[in-house]
Amino acid sequence: MIMRRVITNSELNETIRFLKVKARENKAKIWEVAAEHLSRPRRARAALNIGDIARLATAKSTVLVPGKVLGAGIIDQPIIVGAFEFSQSAKAKIERAGGKCVAIQEFVKQYPKGSEVKILR
Repeated sequence: MIMRRVITNSELNETIRFLKVKARENKAKIWEVAAEHLSRPRRARAALNIGDIARLATAKSTVLVPGKVLGAGIIDQPIIVGAFEFSQSAKAKIERAGGKCVAIQEFVKQYPKGSEVKILR
């Protein structure tokens, strides 16, 4: 018998529901994809270092990490990063480079259609 995994984190459940609703409201598939990535088990969820984000994104771009952003690496360009979680060092490094750290729900409110947004995982 296969047991189905249940997400017990209420904040995560709320974020997933919010993304699915906004995907339907705005006809933006990107938020549905982000909800699918957040619905995965914790070990399969994205955990990106700042160095990876700096390598994959250009200056002044907007990226979404459906998981956690970690502080390893160097970032020297202003990037707007939306994520479910940020480590303290990651948040400090992004802001020191002139970028912004935004929670997923605020990120979706700022970019409702998801245009010009990259999902990094």
